[in-house]
Amino acid sequence: MALLTPTRRHPTPWPAAGVWPGLFDVPKVPVHAAIARRLAAAAVRTLPMSLEFPDGSRWGAGGPALQLVRPDNFFARLGADGLIGFGEAWMTGDMTTGGWRVSADRQDPAGALDPAAANAATDELAAVLEVLAHRMSVLVPRPLQALRHTWQSRPPRPEENTPTGARENIHRHYDLSNDLFELFLDPSLTYSSAWFEPGDDLDTAQVRKIDAILDLARMRPGMRVLEIGSGWGALAMRAARTRDVHVTTLTLSEAQRELALRRIADAGLSQRIDVLLEDYRVHAAREAGSYDAVVSVEMIEAVGERYWPDYFGAIDRMLAEGGRLSLQAITMAHERLLATRNGYTWVHKYVFPGGALPSMTAIDQVVTEHTRLRIQETRRLGHSYVPTLEQWRHRFNDRLPQVQALGFDETFIRMWNFYLAYSQAGFAADYLDDLQIGFARQ
Repeated sequence: MALLTPTRRHPTPWPAAGVWPGLFDVPKVPVHAAIARRLAAAAVRTLPMSLEFPDGSRWGAGGPALQLVRPDNFFARLGADGLIGFGEAWMTGDMTTGGWRVSADRQDPAGALDPAAANAATDELAAVLEVLAHRMSVLVPRPLQALRHTWQSRPPRPEENTPTGARENIHRHYDLSNDLFELFLDPSLTYSSAWFEPGDDLDTAQVRKIDAILDLARMRPGMRVLEIGSGWGALAMRAARTRDVHVTTLTLSEAQRELALRRIADAGLSQRIDVLLEDYRVHAAREAGSYDAVVSVEMIEAVGERYWPDYFGAIDRMLAEGGRLSLQAITMAHERLLATRNGYTWVHKYVFPGGALPSMTAIDQVVTEHTRLRIQETRRLGHSYVPTLEQWRHRFNDRLPQVQALGFDETFIRMWNFYLAYSQAGFAADYLDDLQIGFARQ
């Protein structure tokens, strides 16, 4: 958000290439900055966190601390671009935690990126963000919330999830680098919430999650299965190997498809899994009634609210009679969806362009109004996302020399840490949830 009106356009960053247009230009918005300073002081006064200033002064009631390295820059960014500016303040080092300072030379960060220090600093960042996430709905004064439509930034039109736009949006995230994702994911390369039980390691928890999705689809030997959102092939391979089914899996990421095909071949499963570089809408146009089950894990977040009816309608058309849909989806409360829909956030700008989180209410409304699908069972995994994200972040930081060797600069490293810590905080505060949902035809 911007505190009065949006003040800047939306230049497209290219994190994989270290291209950060306008990021290091501090907005010149003295009125917005002054308002942001006053609102921040009022908001944190009673919160169990602190804002620390260079002169040693503090705001807040104590607890995990945000260190304002350059307070004037921080409040200018916050005033100009709200939560986008907040994240950009972290990326540029105007704000930090745990004493993690941005190096003078962003291309040669040297000792600034010690893995242990990065983990400690971002543990504190996650703790601060959890405090803020618990109060997200009240941090902005209610009169400004009521006028949200007048100041909230809107998504750029090119990021709309048309077939062309969706492919570009997926490319900007999932084609960053297969090598990068291999550094911090478990060996199965599963990039969605695990299902943790006491004593689990990440690998075990991811297998439990995948098996639960296959169970919701009631998979039996010989079934024809469609997966929307291939990832790097983990679910398709486990379904083919343990359920004796044939899987067709769809992706828009060229990099993911390339590695998935290699992994599938290495596993000896090429005859049982087809990996297509294809949009679900295109596939549905020629595959009516072709599948006994459809599975889709944390792909609906990339569909866009406008296209939810198309997404569920396509699945409904592709299912044979008696077919089932098994879905895993990151969700938010319906009132938060209504309050924030059509907004443009830091996550959209830097991580998931075109993304939109549904609510359970919205999913139920869409399938009821546009399909023959009906919800049969649900399972909550939101609290399992906390250790999933924490372990991803720690594994990423533990391998910072390898991340740098891949060509990713310090700005990217701070951005990726903020993304993982920000997401972790959302689930820890119950601002977000993660649901496995089983559907059958009415």
